[in-house]
Amino acid sequence: MSNPHQQLLTQRLQALNPVVLEVVDDSHLHAGHAGSAGGASHFRVTIVADCFNNQTMIAQHRLVYDLLRDLIPFPIHALALTTRAHSKGNP
Repeated sequence: MSNPHQQLLTQRLQALNPVVLEVVDDSHLHAGHAGSAGGASHFRVTIVADCFNNQTMIAQHRLVYDLLRDLIPFPIHALALTTRAHSKGNP
């Protein structure tokens, strides 16, 4: 079951019209870490989307961070991103 931060993250990233969107809450792996104080969350995100076509990895990550800027550093403390352009027949 996803937590409210995971749901918000998933909702925000829908703006990229992803073909694949996987949001994994890794917060439990960081219990006791200073960055998780006050309930800040750690996520691992994989996104495959057409909007990443012909974009560098840095440009792809900027598109993601632009959508989430107001959520960092709280309630999202850490975000590990894997982004890929969508190629037909290969999600």
